[in-house]
Amino acid sequence: MLYGREDEQSVVAALLEAAREGRSGVLLLRGEPGIGKTALLDHAVALAGETFRVIRAAGVEYEAELPFAGLSLLLAPGLDRLHVLPGPQRRALEAAFGLAEDRTPADRLLVGLATLGLLAELATEQPLLCIIDDAQWLDDASLDALLLAARRLQAEGVALLFATRTGSAAPELPNTGFPELRLTGLSEPDAARLLEHRAGPDLPAAVRDRLLAEAAGNPLALTELPVTAGAQPPATGSSAPAPGGLPLTSRLLIAFHGQVTGLPPATQTLLLVAAAEESGELDVVLPAAAALGIPAEHLGPAEESGLAAVTPERRIAFRHPLLRAAILQRAPHHQRLAIHQAIAGVLPDGDRRTWHQALAATAPDAALAEALERTAVRAEARGAHGGAAAAYERAARLTPDRDAATRRLVLAAEAATEEGRLAQAEALADEAGARTDDALAHALLDQVRATAHFWRGSHPTAYRLLLDAAGTAIEAPYAARMLFQAFHTAWYVGEEPVVAVLDRLAALPLADDDPLTPLARHLPAAVLPALGRLAARPPAAGDTAAAARKAGAETPVDLVQLCGATLILGRDDETAELGGELVAEARAKGTIGVMPTLQFFLAEAELFHGRHRDAEVTATEALALARDTGQHQWVSQLTALLAYLAALDGATDRCTRLAAEALAATGPQTAAPAAGRPWVHWALALLDLGHGRAGDAADRLHTLTTGPHRHHVSATRAVPDLVEAAVRLGTPERAAEPYERFARWTAAADRPWTEALRLRCQALLGPDELAESAYRAALDLHENAHRPFEQARTALLYGEWLRRSRRRTDARPHLRAALETFERLAAHPWAARARAELTATGTPAPAPTDTPHSPLTPQELQIARLAAQGLTNREIAAQLFLSPRTVAHHLYKAYPKLDITSRTDLPTTL
Repeated sequence: MLYGREDEQSVVAALLEAAREGRSGVLLLRGEPGIGKTALLDHAVALAGETFRVIRAAGVEYEAELPFAGLSLLLAPGLDRLHVLPGPQRRALEAAFGLAEDRTPADRLLVGLATLGLLAELATEQPLLCIIDDAQWLDDASLDALLLAARRLQAEGVALLFATRTGSAAPELPNTGFPELRLTGLSEPDAARLLEHRAGPDLPAAVRDRLLAEAAGNPLALTELPVTAGAQPPATGSSAPAPGGLPLTSRLLIAFHGQVTGLPPATQTLLLVAAAEESGELDVVLPAAAALGIPAEHLGPAEESGLAAVTPERRIAFRHPLLRAAILQRAPHHQRLAIHQAIAGVLPDGDRRTWHQALAATAPDAALAEALERTAVRAEARGAHGGAAAAYERAARLTPDRDAATRRLVLAAEAATEEGRLAQAEALADEAGARTDDALAHALLDQVRATAHFWRGSHPTAYRLLLDAAGTAIEAPYAARMLFQAFHTAWYVGEEPVVAVLDRLAALPLADDDPLTPLARHLPAAVLPALGRLAARPPAAGDTAAAARKAGAETPVDLVQLCGATLILGRDDETAELGGELVAEARAKGTIGVMPTLQFFLAEAELFHGRHRDAEVTATEALALARDTGQHQWVSQLTALLAYLAALDGATDRCTRLAAEALAATGPQTAAPAAGRPWVHWALALLDLGHGRAGDAADRLHTLTTGPHRHHVSATRAVPDLVEAAVRLGTPERAAEPYERFARWTAAADRPWTEALRLRCQALLGPDELAESAYRAALDLHENAHRPFEQARTALLYGEWLRRSRRRTDARPHLRAALETFERLAAHPWAARARAELTATGTPAPAPTDTPHSPLTPQELQIARLAAQGLTNREIAAQLFLSPRTVAHHLYKAYPKLDITSRTDLPTTL
């Protein structure tokens, strides 16, 4: 029975009821040790009853560096269903759990999607309750996989219940964004009822009052402290700690110490083996204890006292996680060493055995250090960089050779960087750097430091570190990788740093057959002309991609920057083609880590081609992936792009909300401005311009097009908007310098549509007698450019100019064409403006139409399109990284919106 937890129980009951109805949900319980989290989890299991399938796992401190240890325990009941997962996901999970014979590297993000798939599969016959206790001790790889799966749960009938500790030495789980319940102490009446139930009604009042004061409403304290309190209050002068004299957790540990001390010595040792063996497996604990001379029957007193129990899965489970901590804490160091050695002695060869040997080591050991390095390599192959960093570092401490130890510290620093443990990475880098004069080692360590600086927002420092590292006496392929990273960093610093990086990259003596050579040659040619520098004409992006693939480049990862670079010089058609190809390849391979980046570039290309709904669908999926995978840079960029699309529609509230979200989407360790800031400026300016607020638009656009990010794609493409706003205000001089740069960019881009935009700007800026020829030439170039929004805006401006010139008859066809296009694109502010202009010519404009904007959400539309192509729900789920039941749920919602009854109607409807 739970005391005083009625509100919390109702929340848990609602979570389970939703799962019974097919709706998935997540709940995170937070609270100090002993506050009742585990009891509430047990209550959830009891409430679920036979209706639910229940799977359960708990984090263990000693497992925190063993990749996927917690996840493998949780998903063990579902491993017989691996065959139903899409191939890449199945292979990733097999690799993560060490089940793959070919040692295929495990993509960590794919493991999360495989976890989602397996949870959904386990929920097919009955709803699933998934319990994770002590989540603060889960290894990072398991936690990341579970959080990714949790974020993508929708309509599977899965209830996911986490519990995590606060206010202790344990690492606190960061904010996950999921619904949370923070458990606090019981009220005094509830605490008194629990104490009476535990200690009986005859407890002396003085003892009762002292225990209530010391426990402060903590249920575990109310349960365990009476065992050690005795029946009398402390005598005068007693050394017993007064309430608040020790932290409550420390007093609970002392209470558990006392209970364990009352057991036979052999039982105490056997419990220490169980506490040190991270999984509690009986088949490991008992042989290890036997190796120490302790037979299995000594487990009996622990079971009889209720301190430990053997589960149906043949694992030793402690009554409370703090009991495990108490047992480990009270053991002397030499005994813990012996215990780990005994456990290692009964485990088969593998990472668990190696780690226990490392915990038992007291002196350098070259063979053990080599084994730990192999463990680290396997951890990296499984995507568990945090575990790899710990293994490399421990290996370095056990390495007798100074140079070998330094090399392992460098590897540890790199792995810690990959995991995002920036402070640890920098500390390891500093330690390794002080031990070596090797140029490559120092270059790699500077790359570690640069990555840390970049993610903290110190972009100039990161840029300088990378440029200096690439300039040392290291081989060209290493330098190329650093310069590619430096290019990304320099993009956020300014034009001159970008030029410096590209000049260095162009001069790099890479071999012709190096996989990076095609990319290193293409990038300067594609970008430098956009910055006003001469360079050779770049080959088609598809040709560069083919050459890189032929040379052995890793795709799609190595081609991401190539895809983005095509936008810089206006080769949007190449972006659309290559981006679509790389996104499809990433889907097929399950390389979801690069998909938000690629889809951002693809969505930009779709937007620039006037395919606004396609851009929204692409960006919406990418944003969900970016959020689920913690890619804050792309969360900001994609949210800002969606704000721009909302501005096109004239959706003021949605645009301003998305703009605010984009500016707030920075990482937890950074002080840098949001990456999407330039797109936010453009989005809000376009909203202002569409609603006739030319002054506000001009202010935003002038800041964007003259500031440090003026070379960004959004800033370059925003110049025609600045020209229009400035001319409307009667201050065309504000746009003069940005227009001159834009004119140079259009010449370098050498595309009909860029010249059409330049001519439109020229018509606006004057002189007036040349405006008509400029407008007509622009419209001729627009004709085959497949950019309907920009073509319509040019037609609108020309029609406005004609009307002001009292040529109303000439203006009408241009205004009518603009209106039709704006309505088709659902560009409502622009349609309203064209309608007003058409009416001003003396011709009644048609009434606004509820145009063909799809009633479906972007995700529903994406799913419906794939279903219309004949894909099954399972095939759609594999493509979109969802569960089949979520796909079915969205189709079920889409049919009535489209006024159809089945998927066979989709091809004709869409």
